[in-house]
Amino acid sequence: MARAQFQKGQKVWVECVGAWAQIEKVQPVWAKGFEEPVRVTYDVGLGREFLGHELLLPTEDPAANAGETWRLMRARNKWQTADDCPHHPFPGTYPVVVTDKADWGGWRVPGAEYDRDPDQIEFQARLIAAAPRLMALAERLAASVDEAPDDAPPEMQMLAREARTVLKSVTDVLAAPGDAAASPRESRAA
Repeated sequence: MARAQFQKGQKVWVECVGAWAQIEKVQPVWAKGFEEPVRVTYDVGLGREFLGHELLLPTEDPAANAGETWRLMRARNKWQTADDCPHHPFPGTYPVVVTDKADWGGWRVPGAEYDRDPDQIEFQARLIAAAPRLMALAERLAASVDEAPDDAPPEMQMLAREARTVLKSVTDVLAAPGDAAASPRESRAA
């Protein structure tokens, strides 16, 4: 027997399509002699019906903002010397964003991509390193408007709404329905 895992209007991640969708219809399939549906499919407006195992729910990731500080470091480019790349902002090196307490783990870029546009990669590295502080700033902005929404000017309310939307896109983690106790890493692998 099957039971509905989702409700109409619920936001879900459609794994095989790779897109967010909203449940438009819950469609139980009944068979004579059974008190419950034998199968439940979901119409999410993507041209076909999906089974429950093809859809994932957004969940909160408790480790999303653990207060860590990410650092921008420079790594030596072992394939090029400083003389080989005089047009780079920091010849002979490339940026590495370290997201772990030890000096490893995080974001790196392949050398060929760095050579294509070093200024853009340097900018991306600085932006990624600043991401935890920017996220904390957005959280504080949204919280300050939530404390006294009537006292906040309209522009601050608009900024807080936009900050909440951006934060939600960062903190929403996918989980299979019924896997509420699963860790975020396990949920993404499902």
